[in-house]
Amino acid sequence: MRCFQSRKLTQGRSGLYTSVSGAFCALFLLTAVAWSAESTRTEASYDSAACATVQPDAARLKCYDDVARKQGDQDTVLDATAPPSLIGRRWELDPGTDHGIFSIRPHKQSYLLPVHYTTSINNQPSSPTQGTVPQSLGYIDTDVKFQISFKMKTLEVKDRFDLWIGYTQLSFFQMYTKSISSPFRENNFEPELMGVIHTDYDLFGLKGRFINIGLVHQSNGRQEPLSRSWNRVYAQFGFERGGFGLMIRPWYRIKEDWTVDDNPDITTYMGYGDIVATYAWGGHMVSLFLRSNVNFWNLHGAIQADWSFPLYHELKGYVQVFSGYGESLIDYNHYQTTIGAGFLLFNWW
Repeated sequence: MRCFQSRKLTQGRSGLYTSVSGAFCALFLLTAVAWSAESTRTEASYDSAACATVQPDAARLKCYDDVARKQGDQDTVLDATAPPSLIGRRWELDPGTDHGIFSIRPHKQSYLLPVHYTTSINNQPSSPTQGTVPQSLGYIDTDVKFQISFKMKTLEVKDRFDLWIGYTQLSFFQMYTKSISSPFRENNFEPELMGVIHTDYDLFGLKGRFINIGLVHQSNGRQEPLSRSWNRVYAQFGFERGGFGLMIRPWYRIKEDWTVDDNPDITTYMGYGDIVATYAWGGHMVSLFLRSNVNFWNLHGAIQADWSFPLYHELKGYVQVFSGYGESLIDYNHYQTTIGAGFLLFNWW
């Protein structure tokens, strides 16, 4: 595979170069590096003294288990309860992580990027049914991006099934555009209903932790011709190994009548699913997000990389790079590359 080979696509008036194989290679490389790191951490030494330095807790316990098994020491006493994992904490799947019902928890990342730059600001949004905004909206290429996301469990069947409701708001604030009174360029509102089925199986060395069946609405709450919205049902599959997590989510858009649909071609650009790979070590976490319409003759989608890292006490820095379509709903059919830097407010790990 040529990891950075690009395919040229044409959309509207301009040429678009999308690194399709590069995105998949980046996802593959993150998986391979995380896998290798986990193998090194857990299998490098069978010396019980060396196990004391192994991190995280789950890897250290596994190291002691390996020592006991290989030495045949039946008298070694090990804690059978492993500490909560990344996905286990997020969805309260592990012992000691359940906070009960009707308590608000983090959902997706909540962050503030005081500096967020785009290579192509969308000043004339368009869609097949709403047409094109006739004149420039006057936005500049640097703004403030922030996201707030939380969820609440409303029902639980012990160790089997949980019902959650969630809410995410993504906003783009043109704080530095003084000539037009610093408006919000876009707000996306995303309520969600999620039924989480607890699972425990192995697949290619990964542990399957949950299957999430969800219903999600997303809209920007604006009037025509800037109104955008869609509804989806999805199934999300969560896997992990040590500090590595992988979530795969195909979805189906609930169709609307063409005459009332603000964005009838949204799946052409936003695709039919996404994949998120994460790797956490110490206070750091890197993640890679990939979305695609799975049409290699007319390929569209997006790739996003995130890195959070310790700054001071509980304060974490946050860097995000996005390239593709649909960073926001108003930009669902607009290609751009953006980079932002700021702070992670809350996270789910």
